[in-house]
Amino acid sequence: MEFISETGSHFCYRLRKGGIMPEFETMLYSKEGSFLSPAKNVAVIKMNRVDALNSINDQFLKDLVAALEAAEKDPEVRSVVIASAHDKVYCTGADLKMAQGYLGKPDQVKPLLEEGQQAIDVIAKLSKPVIAAINGLCLGGGAEIALACDIRICDTEAKIGTPEVSLGLIPAWGGCMRLPRIVGLGKAMELILTGGQVTGPEALEIGLVSKVVPKEELLSQAMWYGAKLGGNAPIAVKLAKQATHMAFEENYQNNLVFQTKAGVECFETKDLGEGISSVFEKRRGKFTGE
Repeated sequence: MEFISETGSHFCYRLRKGGIMPEFETMLYSKEGSFLSPAKNVAVIKMNRVDALNSINDQFLKDLVAALEAAEKDPEVRSVVIASAHDKVYCTGADLKMAQGYLGKPDQVKPLLEEGQQAIDVIAKLSKPVIAAINGLCLGGGAEIALACDIRICDTEAKIGTPEVSLGLIPAWGGCMRLPRIVGLGKAMELILTGGQVTGPEALEIGLVSKVVPKEELLSQAMWYGAKLGGNAPIAVKLAKQATHMAFEENYQNNLVFQTKAGVECFETKDLGEGISSVFEKRRGKFTGE
């Protein structure tokens, strides 16, 4: 069964173990559970241009957005993990062969840059929390994908960097905005202007990632986060994510107004009553997103 996403990306649904899953040219998509919860409510999106070191081209961007749309629309999905099908590479950024074809064509470059910005922004604006499970090389546009995620974890072999200026580019898919918000202006300037890289432990030290784990534990740790976040009240998680992003995007008073409205909306949900009852009854809350 073929499906066309809102972005115009063509993909198919195939019957797999655990239900019908969408299939893409450059992404692997599945729904998984973890030891915290047997429910398969975590969408796992693995970048899958392995032969090209997961470099980003037009199809990659279309497939990424379509996969995120599939997760957004699936009521069973509570959280999303963006990982890699490559054993040693997360994502090496823009496909330089593709970029070479745009040299001297500024009118064609502008739509490409905007497409990349919009695709990566889908991650930040998704109503469900997104975890980046970073293994190995994470460079350029790959780092920008990770920066748009809500939580980043990496393995001990990870190297995260913004090498764009060493090629004559800038991190134009949102990196110049998101990196200083996460690690601070000084460190962001150092990384962006030198085109440098940080190791996993260094990324943890500057707050770029939340945790560094052995390679063999990376996906299970990401799934733990996915299940942990997915076990919380979905409406509250969505509103909390939106309100926290607003700290950098709106003025102070607008943020307080939104948080008031969001708090009122939470009090209108069945989930809040369930959450309060679970505290008094000393049990884990069972949230339905209502």
